[in-house]
Amino acid sequence: MSQTHEPNYPEQERGYPAGPGFTGGAGYPGGGYGWAGYASEPPPPPRRNHKRGLIVTAAVALAAGAAAGGLIGSMHGVTASTATAVSKTALSASQIAARVDPALVDIVSTLGDQGASAAGTGIVLTSNGEVLTNNHVIHGATSIKVTDVGNGRTYTAKVVGYDASKDVAVIQLQNASGLTTASLGNSSSVQTGDTVTALGNAGGKGGTPSVASGTVTALNQSITASDEGSGVSEQLTGLIETNANIQPGDSGGALVNSYGQVIGMNTAASTGFQFQSQSGQSAEQAYAIPVDQAESIASKIEAGNGSSTVHIGATAFLGIETSGSSSGSGFGGFGGQEGSTGVTISGALSGSPAANAGLTAGDTITSVGGQSVSSASDIASVLVKYHPGDKISISWVDQSGQSQTETVTLASGPAA
Repeated sequence: MSQTHEPNYPEQERGYPAGPGFTGGAGYPGGGYGWAGYASEPPPPPRRNHKRGLIVTAAVALAAGAAAGGLIGSMHGVTASTATAVSKTALSASQIAARVDPALVDIVSTLGDQGASAAGTGIVLTSNGEVLTNNHVIHGATSIKVTDVGNGRTYTAKVVGYDASKDVAVIQLQNASGLTTASLGNSSSVQTGDTVTALGNAGGKGGTPSVASGTVTALNQSITASDEGSGVSEQLTGLIETNANIQPGDSGGALVNSYGQVIGMNTAASTGFQFQSQSGQSAEQAYAIPVDQAESIASKIEAGNGSSTVHIGATAFLGIETSGSSSGSGFGGFGGQEGSTGVTISGALSGSPAANAGLTAGDTITSVGGQSVSSASDIASVLVKYHPGDKISISWVDQSGQSQTETVTLASGPAA
């Protein structure tokens, strides 16, 4: 299992400018892994139809205990008639797949304005189409198409909100009703050695979800993951580690216990780090966000409770161009050359707020919204609380060494 975010892994595929192992991801404005260094030449053409996955570049066990979190399986008021069935006895992988598959969706994100696309997975939370997925799966998306496995229909989706720092996002399928929803378990009860089954859109092939069986090999893990597509990296904590063969495209998919309950969201995989299983065989590591943690963030998003990390609604777009993104960093936070005195950019997208303010390649942004910045992540952090139409000040030093400050009106951009 390759640790890359396909629209699905942290640092393995988060989709941010250069995340730590996520596949999938943030994509534009200050939101993704995979930012590259400053350069004058234009970025290479985007890869088309790739799977999103995060690649784990480092993993550290934080504790031996189970991840914290409360029981959240009934938070959405799902009735037994619409939720996938939960068994009282242990099921085989094929039986689990038959029960849970109808509550999954295949996600295809169109990235930027050049037609590149990325594939990932989602978990249906409500019958009217609220879907949980990794942020790196929708990072940088200018449009999102979702096919519901349960009914075979394809929908247009909009981003409800996301927490890029936790790689969690919620999207809403348009004009959806009567969808089969997932039965969510209690991830705080998960133990090392538990049998699990990972379901998802491995390889971005669509159709019947892939099935990968394994066990929980560790709990409460901390990793650095990067998006193989964008190169952005990120740090995630409190994760469930498993030896199930999670692959790019599985990002946002379900990690299910033996009774058919979703206990985690597939997020990243690692190709560079291996461990010995109990049988003595070498195996790769994969990681899932505990469902309690993911659902808690999803509930905040659904309630419209934004914060310093949770963004609600459309993504604000600044339009700073970088050599490491396929179509520019919308927020302008990722990409460019970072330094102690600011972030040097490689350009500004034509017609964008940044370009209209006079920013050009080689300028160094020193503050955004009145806050000093020295890295792409600094800019991204400032912009999380802003929305399209908001006014924000931006200060920079141009190539002649002159300091300038302008107030710009943020535009609407791709999901971060």
